[in-house]
Amino acid sequence: MKRFCALLALGIVSISQPAAATVPEPVVQRLTLKEAINTALERNNLVKAAGFSAEAASQGIAIATSRYYPGIFLEESFAASNAPTQTFMMKLDQGRFSQDDFLINNLNHPAAHHDFKTALTLQQPLYNPSTAPLREMAVKDAEKGSLELEGTRQRIAFKVFRTYLEAQKAAAQFRSAEQSMGEARENMRLATVRGAAGIGLKSDELRARTHLAVLESQLITASNNLVLAQMRLAMVVGIKTPDRIEPAEPFSGFSGTFQAGELTTAALENRSDLRQARAELEKSTAAVRLARSAYLPSAGAFASYQMNAENTPFGSDNDAWVAGVSLKWQIFDGFRRCREQDRASAGRSAAAETLENSEKEAAYQVQESLLRRAEMEKRREVARHALLDAEETVRLLSRRFENSLATMAELLDAQSALDQTRASLVESEADHALAGGQVYYNAGIFLKEMIK
Repeated sequence: MKRFCALLALGIVSISQPAAATVPEPVVQRLTLKEAINTALERNNLVKAAGFSAEAASQGIAIATSRYYPGIFLEESFAASNAPTQTFMMKLDQGRFSQDDFLINNLNHPAAHHDFKTALTLQQPLYNPSTAPLREMAVKDAEKGSLELEGTRQRIAFKVFRTYLEAQKAAAQFRSAEQSMGEARENMRLATVRGAAGIGLKSDELRARTHLAVLESQLITASNNLVLAQMRLAMVVGIKTPDRIEPAEPFSGFSGTFQAGELTTAALENRSDLRQARAELEKSTAAVRLARSAYLPSAGAFASYQMNAENTPFGSDNDAWVAGVSLKWQIFDGFRRCREQDRASAGRSAAAETLENSEKEAAYQVQESLLRRAEMEKRREVARHALLDAEETVRLLSRRFENSLATMAELLDAQSALDQTRASLVESEADHALAGGQVYYNAGIFLKEMIK
C-alpha cells in the first residue's frame, strides 16, 4: 500500500510539472557571397531603416510645395458679452440691430448678448519669396536621404563581404587545426612505437602528448570561432540568431588589374558621401537665397464667408463676405535678417571646405587601398612559399626522427612552425581578398562590382 501511494504521488508530481520547452535546432544555410549580399539588401534592418528615412525625407518636397496652394479654414465660435462694442457688433452681424439700440442708455449699458459665428476662410499666397528656396532645400534633403540609402547599401554589402571572409577564414582555420591534430597524433604514435621498441625516450612521448593537448585546445577554440563567425554572418544578412550561414563557395579575391586614375575618378563621381557633401553645398546655397528673400515683400489674397446666429450653432440669422489682397513688407527687424544672411553664407563656405576635404580624403583612400592590396598580394606569395618550406621541413624531420637522426623537440618545433605558417597563410588569403574589396569600396563601386 505504501509503495502504491508513493508511485501515485510520483505520477501526480510528474504530471503537474510543465514539459520542458523544446529549443529549435539552429538552421545552417549555405549561401554564396552574391546571395548573401542580395539577401542582406532585402532583410538587413539598417538598410530598411535607411529606406524609411529616405522616404520621410522625400515627403519634405511635398510639404514645401504645399506652400503654393491655398489654405481653407472652417471656424465655428461662440461668444457672450455685455460690452457695448461687442454687443453692438454682434447685433449688426446677426442683422438684429433696431431703432431702440440707438438709445443712449442701451448703447452705454446693453444687456448681455451672445453670438454663434460660422466662417469659411480662404488664404491664397500670391508671391512669397521664401517658398522657392525652401522647396529647393527640401529637394536637396530628399536627395541626401536617397544618397544615404545608397551609402548604407554599400556599407552593408561591404560588411557582408568582410563577415563572409571572416566565416571563410574561420572554416579554413578549423580545417588547419584538424590537420595539425592529425599530424600531432601521428607524432604521438611514432613516439609510442619507438618507446615500445625500446629505442625511444619517455620524454619524447610526454612532449608529443603535451603538444597534442595544446592542439586539442586550439581545435576547440577554432570550432567555437567558426560557429560564431557563421552566426555573425547570419545576423548581418538579416537572419535571426541562432541560425547560421555557411559560405557555399570560397571567395579567392578579385581578378584583373586596378587602374589608380580610373578608380580615383570613379570615387569622385560615385561615392555617396561625396555626393551628399555636394548636395549639402547646394542646400546651403539655397539657404543663402532663403535668407536674402526675407528682404522682399510677400503678397496674398484672402476671402471669407461668414454666418452669424443668436441661438443656433452653424445657423444663419445673417451672412456676409469679404475678399481682398494684402502686401506685407518688413522694413526693419533689428538687423536679424542681416545676421541670418551672414550665418547662411558662413554655412555655405563651411560646406564648400568640407566637400574639398572629402574629395582629397577619397583620393587618398583609393591610393592607400591600392598600396595595401599590393602589399597583401606579396605577403600572400611569401606565406605560400613559407608553407611549402615548412611542410618539407616537417617531412624530412619526421623521417629523421623515425631513423633516430632527429629529436622529438626538433620535430615538434618544426611542427609548431608549420602550424603557424598555415595560420599565416589563411590570414594572408583573407587579407588579400579583403584588400581587393576595400579598393572597390573606397572607389564607391563595390556593390556594382559584386552584383554585376
